[in-house]
Amino acid sequence: MELKSNLSQRGRLAGIKAHIPVAAIIVASLGYFVDIYDLLLFSIVRVPSLKSLGLNPQQVTSSGIFLLNIQMTGLMAGGLFWGIVGDKKGRLTVLFGSICLYSIANIANGFVHTVESYAFWRFIAGFGLAGELGAGITLVAELMPKEKRGYATSLVAGIGTIGAVAAFYTANIFDWRTSFFVGGGLGLTLLILRIGVSESIIFNLAKKENVARGNFLMLFKHKKILFKYLRCIVIGLPIWYIAGILITLSPEFGKALGVKGTVNAGVAVACCYGSSVISDVFSALFSQYLKSRIKVVYIYLFIGIAAISTFFILHNLTLPAFYGVCLFLGFTAGYWTMFITIAAEQFGTNIRATVTTTATNFVRGALVPISLLLQYLRGVFDGSIITAAVIVGVLVMAIAFWALSRMEETFSKDLDYTE
Repeated sequence: MELKSNLSQRGRLAGIKAHIPVAAIIVASLGYFVDIYDLLLFSIVRVPSLKSLGLNPQQVTSSGIFLLNIQMTGLMAGGLFWGIVGDKKGRLTVLFGSICLYSIANIANGFVHTVESYAFWRFIAGFGLAGELGAGITLVAELMPKEKRGYATSLVAGIGTIGAVAAFYTANIFDWRTSFFVGGGLGLTLLILRIGVSESIIFNLAKKENVARGNFLMLFKHKKILFKYLRCIVIGLPIWYIAGILITLSPEFGKALGVKGTVNAGVAVACCYGSSVISDVFSALFSQYLKSRIKVVYIYLFIGIAAISTFFILHNLTLPAFYGVCLFLGFTAGYWTMFITIAAEQFGTNIRATVTTTATNFVRGALVPISLLLQYLRGVFDGSIITAAVIVGVLVMAIAFWALSRMEETFSKDLDYTE
């Protein structure tokens, strides 16, 4: 009798999945928009905000890296928390809870007057944002017909990444405090839109099965599962090496590379992420054409080598030329949504949100050891930020290629299963 009931449920599931979940795609897209807006807003307002707190140029760099690391630490902690909640309580619970916390933190960020309070609210904002993208992609992936998941993720990517461009223009129109208020307001507005979104049918069916859900330790019980999880994280490292190191610290790199003029971090971020908008959409559509996720990431990694090499080799560029290189870097980092989709497709429903959310944020959080390694190597090589960044880049790219060579192809994989 139970078997017949399950078969009946599976049949209804197949019928439901034939429809495109428009509301869920829109909400996931706008959630990613807010996610990127906040994460990149700090990179854009880092210098003016810290200067307004009375810091000198040297402190602006050191405190900026400190605050970035605090934010990324919040993302890692939040990724673990929201991932477990997503598999235990549902994807929608995470979408509501994370954005509510993030919005409050962002508004509070606009009132800070010390580096310590700035750091506290960046941690809370990072913790809140951590659940946003992973839960959104997981929900969309489970609701979409398996052969068309790439189209949905391309839309999420295209709309979401525009958040960086919006952050740039907002920061240019308003001061840095108001820009944080705008981010908090966007998040609260998004809460209203989520009311009409339904929970994943696959998740609801999995709840009725007698399996452990949201058990993070499950990932460490079997070597095969653990290494699969680690590979999901590692293939995304080049993206945040580009965004978190080369672009965020573009004013410092501009001086070291002899760029003719003062590099504006906000313009560099807008160029990078404006290019990523196109690239993220292209990578998802390209995977549909090739019917492969892995081949697309390989192509992006090879293009990434060319872009990073161009960044370091070309010296004494004009400002427009330097920003052109930032555009190139942004394009090579445009497989972010593809990376998250791969993570979602690698694991069963009972731990999918945990994997997708933690992998996403552990990649972002990996910026902490990457930046610490950069600072260490900079000290070893007499303060040369170029030499240090080149060594870090080589290591990151080599590890990503190694991990990708051992990844399972997941294009059109059926997600209706548990671990």
